[in-house]
Amino acid sequence: MTSKLGRTFAATGAAALWPAADAAWANQYNLQPPQTIIANQIYDLHTLIMWIIFGIFVVVFGFMTVAIIKHRKSVGHKAEQFHENTTVEIAWTIIPFVILIGMAYPATKTILAFKDTSNPDITIKATGYQWKWGYDYLNEGVSFYSNLGTPRDQIDGNNVAARNGNPNYLLEVDNAVVVPVGKKIRVITTANDVIHAWWVPAFGVKQDAIPGFVRDTWFRADKVGTYRGQCAELCGKDHGFMPIVVEVVTEDKYAAWIAEQKKKTAAVAVDPAKQWTADELKAQGEKVYAANCVACHQATGMGIPNTFPALSGSKIATGAKEAHMDIVLNGKPGTAMAPFKHLSDVDIAAVITYERNSWANKTGDMVAPADIKAARK
Repeated sequence: MTSKLGRTFAATGAAALWPAADAAWANQYNLQPPQTIIANQIYDLHTLIMWIIFGIFVVVFGFMTVAIIKHRKSVGHKAEQFHENTTVEIAWTIIPFVILIGMAYPATKTILAFKDTSNPDITIKATGYQWKWGYDYLNEGVSFYSNLGTPRDQIDGNNVAARNGNPNYLLEVDNAVVVPVGKKIRVITTANDVIHAWWVPAFGVKQDAIPGFVRDTWFRADKVGTYRGQCAELCGKDHGFMPIVVEVVTEDKYAAWIAEQKKKTAAVAVDPAKQWTADELKAQGEKVYAANCVACHQATGMGIPNTFPALSGSKIATGAKEAHMDIVLNGKPGTAMAPFKHLSDVDIAAVITYERNSWANKTGDMVAPADIKAARK
């Protein structure tokens, strides 16, 4: 009831102030339609505060306007002295106090509800990386990475028509978060490198993900659908390229999705005793490079002049393997080269092998997963 009332007031106010405004305009300049209890409370709180501000504006500036026009010196009025006027002083103390209490009560109520992450039905850990999200369903044993799904040619400007026709440009991913409708979802946030923020406006959720710390938030989606958000903390060069997509589905579809994810995990599980060939590692490494390295070092391996170094012909990619492994595992402080310890031993070995044998690099050597495992110690 409160949510409907708040939206009615907002719509009425918009119609009164801008009679020609249509629904599309209102949606463009207002908050996203709320899809959770918390989002509804935030929407109503926003509407309430705006009406209070509008009321103060009308009273204060209305009084000033009347005073300036009707009580100006040129028509014979003299300034009144209110010094030590007890009635006036009590009034301008009590009225703001009442207004502040009227604003503080619903705000505090909303904050307390926002922070109540107890008794969740599902708990998901969201880890921010430069520049993607990693998700772990802690009760289901399901884990995956979520990368930007927008094709690179649209981003680079080589396919402007496709970009202009893409309604979800920079807001699409290869692996979305999937949750059942009507269930309380607790999201635990942390980060691998710098501060990120997990933000889905339609859910009224925004929580910082800080390296070395654990924060949490929650939501319960009211309707089946796809909801989009972004990293809301400036986290580096590709900050705008790590969107969040949450698909809210029925419980049956969620159960089917979980079963499918477990099958995929089992299918790609790597036998630790497997002996990899150089060709197998290079093929796998090309995929890892495309998912993690291409934005900075480019598909040609030539990097971006004066911004990101080239790998083709570089001392790192053609020098000692140990130095190459160290920079991939641990990054390089003071630069955009982040550590990639979160990747598996196989993926790190594969991407290094690929880099050492691609473009102008023809070392002919390979790095085995066992080498990476040993280097981690």
